[in-house]
Formats: sequence, C-alpha cells, structure tokens
Amino acid sequence: MRFTFVSLFPELIEGYFSASILGRAREAGKIAIDYRNPRDYSTNRYRKVDEAMVGGGAGMLMFPQPLDDTIRAIREESSEVRMIFLAPAGKPFRQRDARRLALKESHLAFVCGRYEGIDERIVELHADEVFSVGDAVLTGGELPALMVCDAVSRLLPGVLGNADSLAEESFEEGLLEAPAFTKPDEFRGKRIVSEYLKGNHSKIAALKKQMALSRTKHYRPDLYQRVKAQS
Repeated sequence: MRFTFVSLFPELIEGYFSASILGRAREAGKIAIDYRNPRDYSTNRYRKVDEAMVGGGAGMLMFPQPLDDTIRAIREESSEVRMIFLAPAGKPFRQRDARRLALKESHLAFVCGRYEGIDERIVELHADEVFSVGDAVLTGGELPALMVCDAVSRLLPGVLGNADSLAEESFEEGLLEAPAFTKPDEFRGKRIVSEYLKGNHSKIAALKKQMALSRTKHYRPDLYQRVKAQS
C-alpha cells in the first residue's frame, strides 16, 4: 500500500519509517511512503501557506490555494487515492476503520493541518474521510496521521512477522485485550495468574475472555455496555 503525507514538516514523519516493523515493511516493499509539502505548491513569492482568519480569531489558518494544488496534483497521479484529513472535528478513528482501509484501499493520503487548522472549503472540496484520534488538540496533524498509518499498515499481509498476533488484540471482538505476562513467574511480589502456568489452553482461553470483559468494564465501560447489548 502507498501512503502519502501532505505536510509542512515531512522530516517529523520520515524517522518513524526508518526502523522496527514499519521500517522493515518499507524495505520489503509492503508499504511505500512519500511526501508532498504544500509550500512547494504555493504561488506566493515567499512560499507562504497561512493567513489570518476572516471574521477574527487568534492564530493563522492554512489558506486554500497551496493545499488545493497539492491535493489536485496527487489525484492527477493516482486515481485510486483516498484523501484523509485529521482534525478534532472528525469522526473517531476505530480499529474497524483500520481494517476497512487495509482491506479496500491501495493508496491513502493524509492531509496534516498546522496552525489553527485548514480553511474549511478545502475539507469540503477534497476530504473523503475526516478522522479524529481523540478529544485533544495537537499542534499538527502529523501524529494523528502516523497513528492511522500505523494501524492500517500492521493489518496488511506480510507486515507483521506473526499474523496470528492480530487475533487476540484489543478491539478485535469489541473488547480490550486480556492482561499478558512473561517470565519470571513472580516479580516484586506480583505473580502471574496461576492458570496461565498450567498449560490447559481451553481454560486459559476462557480465563482470558473473562479478564478481557473485566478489563473493558473497568477501563472502557462504553465498550463493555456495547458488547453486553450485543450478547
């Protein structure tokens, strides 16, 4: 899959794909990463991309022309690209969205806002989807874009070394993942749940399901109520 980042600061993104799982996936050709800087498309002699907000308001806004030309250039090169904007006003990004995008799309472009955001007309003209990654305001869209890219990438065939590890992850059945442990059996007075050590995989599976329910009820009662309503 190809990922394009529309960003004023591509250097903030590049390092994330230089190591670990996504670095190896990139080297193996499982994912491709490229960047478009709206400054390169600005017709302003100073490559300016921001303007004061009409009607007043603190801070500056990314004005339409550079972003419009950037996005149009991407679409001219790739008819299959899906344009994704990252903004607090977007719909919450969920694991089901990651699965859908990984399954159905071949090219995702992430439009990363800066300053006080993006002129709304650009969103109306070009957004295929607008996602929020949480009820918080960040200094730019690069971190949310990386989060979405990571969540999608790890679902692609061949990206993870062991695809079976996806089966019991959080949100795969609407629940948070059950607690996990490694050696030693005891650490600073805390012991591994004894059933984990007995080797009875059916009992371990049943226990993990119960602990997943308990953990979800404690940390995410909204998810717990949804699962209970469906059962």
